[in-house]
Amino acid sequence: MPDNPSATLAVIADHLERYQEQLGDLVPGYQHDEDADMVTALVEAERALRTATRLVRRASRTADQAGGR
Repeated sequence: MPDNPSATLAVIADHLERYQEQLGDLVPGYQHDEDADMVTALVEAERALRTATRLVRRASRTADQAGGR
């Protein structure tokens, strides 16, 4: 286990958020091509990363409240 799980989880959440933004940046390019399957897949992946980011941030806060065990 890392010395500071809260900090490790916060870094992971930051990375997930960055990936979410990168996926979001791809969507407009495919909307112009009217590639509905690709747009749907990107939007679903972006949503999943948003959820993952929120859950990892919650875990980070929980670890912080628990004293960073």
